[in-house]
Amino acid sequence: MAGQTFAEKILGAHTGSIVFRKPDIVLSHDNTSSIEKVFSKMGGESVADPGQLLIVLDHNAPPTNSNLANNYQRIRDFVKEQGVGHFHDVGEGICHQLMAKYARPGMLIVGSDSHTCTAGAFNTFAAGIDRTETAGLWKKGDCWFRVPESIKITLHGKMNKGTYAKDLALYIIGTIGASGADYKSIEYHGSGVASLSIADRMVLANLASEMGAKNAVFPADDVLSRYLKGDTGNPAWADGDAVYSQEIEIELGDIAPMVACPHQVENVKSVADVSGVKVAQALIGTCTNGRIEDLRVAASILKGKKIPKGFQLLVTPASREIYLQAISEGLAEIFLNAGANLLSPSCGPCLGTGQGIPADGINVISTANRNFPGRMGNKNASIYLASPATVAWSAIAGEVTNPDAKKTGLKVARKTEGKGKAEVKPEENRYANGVWCYCDVDNLDTDQMFAGNLTYEINSSEPEKIKPHLFKGFDTKFAGQVTKGDILFCGENFGCGSSREHPAVGLAFAGVRAVIVKSVSRIFFRSAINQGLPVIVLPEAVGAYKPGNKVTVDFEKGEIVIAGKVFKFSPLPNRLMEVLNSGGLVKWISRKS
Repeated sequence: MAGQTFAEKILGAHTGSIVFRKPDIVLSHDNTSSIEKVFSKMGGESVADPGQLLIVLDHNAPPTNSNLANNYQRIRDFVKEQGVGHFHDVGEGICHQLMAKYARPGMLIVGSDSHTCTAGAFNTFAAGIDRTETAGLWKKGDCWFRVPESIKITLHGKMNKGTYAKDLALYIIGTIGASGADYKSIEYHGSGVASLSIADRMVLANLASEMGAKNAVFPADDVLSRYLKGDTGNPAWADGDAVYSQEIEIELGDIAPMVACPHQVENVKSVADVSGVKVAQALIGTCTNGRIEDLRVAASILKGKKIPKGFQLLVTPASREIYLQAISEGLAEIFLNAGANLLSPSCGPCLGTGQGIPADGINVISTANRNFPGRMGNKNASIYLASPATVAWSAIAGEVTNPDAKKTGLKVARKTEGKGKAEVKPEENRYANGVWCYCDVDNLDTDQMFAGNLTYEINSSEPEKIKPHLFKGFDTKFAGQVTKGDILFCGENFGCGSSREHPAVGLAFAGVRAVIVKSVSRIFFRSAINQGLPVIVLPEAVGAYKPGNKVTVDFEKGEIVIAGKVFKFSPLPNRLMEVLNSGGLVKWISRKS
């Protein structure tokens, strides 16, 4: 019998199994306010295990309006009422950075944020879930997991001077695509791992979600032991004869400075290939690259220099502790003297819910993790993603640049062209005979389905308020015309991006009967099930559908009939079918209580 992968060891079952497990940590942030409302709908009064909870106020910190401020106060009250000991208030830091205080090898961690996978740097199994599922965990203490297939990435050697973990992560995304690791666990192996700091590993683990992965993980080696000062927990690692769905070998010395071009993270090119593109705004920080190591790199480049007039440079340390360290090391002074705005630790600039929203028609270069249209709060701006070094060099020049991209002669093993973002023109009609046809649309992300800047203006527990905004960033006709019983056909990687569950909530409330796709984002799939919205992965059915075809779906038989032709699919396990038939997780848990 073959050995076990890391995921199989942590979850205690073979790949493909569905198991119920109790996580060690359940993370939530500003969305705790919405989760509490869902928890109440489930009949929840007292949290099953307050010690599981880690709550951080970071996404709109400090709050930008009275509604958000009131939500924050409700969260503080909830924390006090429930006796939650692990709570971090405004300004203490971004949740994925603060997780470093709690994550220990061998833990099972979940969080109502797609970048919860960052904690995989600490040899944990860490994955994002949605708000409804988080509420269910508060009530019951456990949740379901599908044991994922695993990808083994073996790293050799070490990176050259001027090249960083962000460049490596973007290279991998550009190589395998935004859905290349869909629903999989990524394991990092090889001699090259020892050359990566914990900060480097957090970057790579963080960006696993942009490859579609469920999680990413590093071994509990000497580097981690030194970081944790010997507090090594209960480490786990894959067996030498474990079976993988894919194996990738990377020579770190071949990696060059990279950039993800608009409007898709997989649209990756070497900096040398896009050098000279004008940029008017830059962001250094976020949960991806806001650590002290990142700030040191950027400050070393900006020292003694000035950004151009009219240019906006934002710097956001990932925590108060890092902010204070930047002050004590003189980095803050360097940033301010260069003309930067030094912001409080927050997710706002990345998400587009706080300071730093770009103007129409400008290019932004950022160390963040997403560049979908509207990601920073304005769909009419374009976002490039790069390392802190490339962002700092570009901020000085007012154009995409990095001297190391040319001077070091680094080899780029493969150049990729992303598919970009599909858009339905206002004059187009994608609706016929009860079916919405988006068969040609890949990577339809949650920002296009429901704008990120509305995430905390409209709670996910308010479906009637969500419905009018559905798909506004993609197909302006959809929200006004979608009808109960409608069916959606879509392409690959449906629902990628944020873990925000608003789209699934809205589609279920609208009465959509089924979403039939070539492939689906892992977190969206979970959200859909939890809302009672069936998502069927059946590429051949998507390929066969033609606008106007009559379509019927029979869940009991596991059949889709398109223009008389039958396509079979596998029904979900009984327990999950119970959730669907109950109308979602809230009703299912309420019924079971």
